[in-house]
Amino acid sequence: MRKERLIVPVAVTLAVVWAVAQLLASLLFERELSRALVDLEARGELVVERSDVERGWLSSSGVVHISPVLGDGWRLELSYAARHGVFSTRVEGGAHPSTGPRQLRLFGDWLPSSPPRWHARYQTLGGTLEGSIQLAPFLISQGPRELDFRGGQISFGGVYGDWRLRARLQPWRLTDGAATLASGPVTLESRYAYTAGAHHFTQHDLLRIDELAWQQPGLELEAHDLFYLSRMQLDDSELRIDGELTLASVLVADQVLLSGRVAMEVSRINADALREALAGLRREAAQALERDPQELLARLEPALLATLVDSPRLDLKAVDLDSPMLGVAARGDGALFFDPRGLDELSLVRLDDEAEQARWLGRLDGDFVWREVPAVVSLWLGLPLSTQDLEIDVIRGQVRVNGRPMPPLWR
Repeated sequence: MRKERLIVPVAVTLAVVWAVAQLLASLLFERELSRALVDLEARGELVVERSDVERGWLSSSGVVHISPVLGDGWRLELSYAARHGVFSTRVEGGAHPSTGPRQLRLFGDWLPSSPPRWHARYQTLGGTLEGSIQLAPFLISQGPRELDFRGGQISFGGVYGDWRLRARLQPWRLTDGAATLASGPVTLESRYAYTAGAHHFTQHDLLRIDELAWQQPGLELEAHDLFYLSRMQLDDSELRIDGELTLASVLVADQVLLSGRVAMEVSRINADALREALAGLRREAAQALERDPQELLARLEPALLATLVDSPRLDLKAVDLDSPMLGVAARGDGALFFDPRGLDELSLVRLDDEAEQARWLGRLDGDFVWREVPAVVSLWLGLPLSTQDLEIDVIRGQVRVNGRPMPPLWR
């Protein structure tokens, strides 16, 4: 009898524990989703909203709307339906991209195929999310134009504050009459780590294109193993962007036209001013007013100019290029600086004016070195054929080569 009397309390206790755990799982999922969307918008480039939100113990659903802060060039709707479990939540939905002012659906209006579906699993205890999107192949033709896309896959995952993405697209081909652009497998790997509100963030990206080919009558170009590696970091003081492009080979008529690498860095973009400019941009977008681009630029101009207060610089860290076909090689490095004194004398609104362009160019100083310069380049610049290195100086926007004014590039 004693054991029988314990059955009901134990069953009730287990039911209460399950109900509490189920409620906690749904609340944690909603909290993490809300935080992720807020931080995505905090980057400054996007507007993120939700609609048709239904929250529940066992399931929840809604639609996430993502669009650029300015313009109506594109829009992405991500529908989701989540089934909550005590230890994990399964999520699935569809991706509905649209383009242009009329917001025509890419899948349905433009392409005769259904929207891609996405699936994910959220672990309640660890707070991790892992998911994927499968892109189906399609073939679309419009007169002489044809796009043959063979599909791909996008996988994503991570925890709050540290997300990863990997995309792999199968070969595709775009044909326009006698001209053809084709790309072999394309892979993108990205990692984005940030603090709350994206006040600080670091983003690493690696783009690899196995093959890229352009064909038209009289010209065939083939590029193999293109790599682009970038790192963007925003901290308390500055925004810094590092980039490196590597080309295994670019071929013309089976001859190597170009190969090598270029590495550069942009730094000293004032962090506080950049955050203020992005905040101002979001405020303007939130008003939903159609402003003239010049008017909008004028309203944001003080904050945009303030991003230059720390004397931004461009470092050309390394240039190592070879062209066996042309018999030319380029190896060197250098840096370019912007003079921030008297920023109130400059205007972004008047940049179309030649006099204003001259004022901006007059703020540039720097120096570059081209080592082991080919004799043909020395001849073209009017320098002695024995010249070994080119010392390129930029003084208030004026370019001098080995102490001489830069000759006209076209004669």
